[in-house]
Amino acid sequence: QVQLVESGGGLVQPGGSLRLSCAASGSAFSIYDMGWYRQAPGKQRELVAAIGRGGSTNYADSVKGRFTISRDNAKNTVYLQMNSLKPEDTAVYYCNAKLTILDYWGQGTQVTVSS
Repeated sequence: QVQLVESGGGLVQPGGSLRLSCAASGSAFSIYDMGWYRQAPGKQRELVAAIGRGGSTNYADSVKGRFTISRDNAKNTVYLQMNSLKPEDTAVYYCNAKLTILDYWGQGTQVTVSS
């Protein structure tokens, strides 16, 4: 069992930056594939960025070059550094942990990009 708690969301102006954190409790964090998803009002949840247990990463085209996902296995934490934020990045951001058929989600953190 893995519990995920996101933090770091908030209100930011266009062009600004935020860093989201996802702290995981439970065992064996390092063997999970981790990801950040987001869901805007009226839209489906979408993958933003993912990082595998070996450190490989992939990003949605809409965030490439602006967002960076990283993990610190010693701290059981995954991060999402978001730069050059745009109003269309406004959404609830969710942390996800996957291992074969196991699939865990955090409660989400709101990110609002507005002037």
